[in-house]
Amino acid sequence: MIPLSVPNLKGNEEKYVVDAIRSEWVSAAGNYVNRFENNIKKYLKVDNAIACQSGTAAIHLALKLSGVTPHSEVIVPTLTFIAAVNPVKYLGAEPVFMDCDDGLNLDCEKLEQFFKEECTLTKKGLINKTTNRCIKAVVVVHVFGNMAAIEEVKELTDKYNIKLIEDATEALGTCFIAGKYKGKFAGTIGDFGAYSFNGNKIITTGGGGALVGGSAKDIKMAKYLSTQAKDDELYYVHDNIGYNYRMSNLQAALGVAQLEKLEEFIEIKIKNYEAYKAKISNINGFSLLKFNDKARNNHWFYSLCIDNNEINRDELLQYLLKNQIQTRPIWKLIHTQKPYKNNQAYKIEKAIDYYNKVLNIPCSSNLKQESIGYIVRVLGNIKK
Repeated sequence: MIPLSVPNLKGNEEKYVVDAIRSEWVSAAGNYVNRFENNIKKYLKVDNAIACQSGTAAIHLALKLSGVTPHSEVIVPTLTFIAAVNPVKYLGAEPVFMDCDDGLNLDCEKLEQFFKEECTLTKKGLINKTTNRCIKAVVVVHVFGNMAAIEEVKELTDKYNIKLIEDATEALGTCFIAGKYKGKFAGTIGDFGAYSFNGNKIITTGGGGALVGGSAKDIKMAKYLSTQAKDDELYYVHDNIGYNYRMSNLQAALGVAQLEKLEEFIEIKIKNYEAYKAKISNINGFSLLKFNDKARNNHWFYSLCIDNNEINRDELLQYLLKNQIQTRPIWKLIHTQKPYKNNQAYKIEKAIDYYNKVLNIPCSSNLKQESIGYIVRVLGNIKK
């Protein structure tokens, strides 16, 4: 079986993890946690970062620090992993679902239309006329590592005084190469940026995440909340409700080693994407989804588009599986899922189309060229 996306652990992972074990600092304290945070800050060129247990934890903290409260609202994409949305509910707030653009990212034009036509700007903030709730934040996901239209979204959130949270959990290393934010990384443009180091991400800590933000005060508060909100560590005084969200030293040791290889992984990902693209272009009925040409994208996942209506997505998935090729459909749209069926969804159109015609194909950074060739040959033989 050619797997969809698995870790590449060929660097200093074992060396650093063993060192952490020998130091006997294995939980949410130790040299590697601080080292990983410092390396993340250096790589992303930011001043403030904390390491968390997951990308979901980072998003939760970002929403809380953005002033999201019960009965308020957050604009979210419907085409994304559900972890980008669930933290809204953790805080007692409600999501409003937005459609995607042709890069699978949040549709900025519809977002602007929604603000203009469906909301009223008041002294209390931007009010959704349908629900009479205040919109506190927008969550933009850089889907599959593809840079979203974050320039345009930031103009809107600034205009309406709404917090912008970048879910960059799939986009570590994606950065602008042109435009207003040239040189800036995904996750460093909004008020907060969340990253994930789950087992299938471009680098992994087994499970883990990070939160970055422009305000040192905010990130200090995030760290405080992530360690059970201890106001006095000796006498266990807690003046606020906190969370057990701190990354462990063992996870961080793995992360330090993985981060050393990130640029190499991105280079391989881009090379493999281009190899796929060149070969698939010779097959009628298929294409690879393009990445944002204003950015050096990390190319985390590759999206195979089924352009031929005669080919059924699920039948193709099973066909590839029978040929020992693991694939995955994109996520079931969140506004159609049971916990969110009663939430407002604004003009969802493109997301439905892409949901029905996209499969993710093997994209690990240790994927061999022979495997790419085999996968493309299998695709070419589908009609036969």
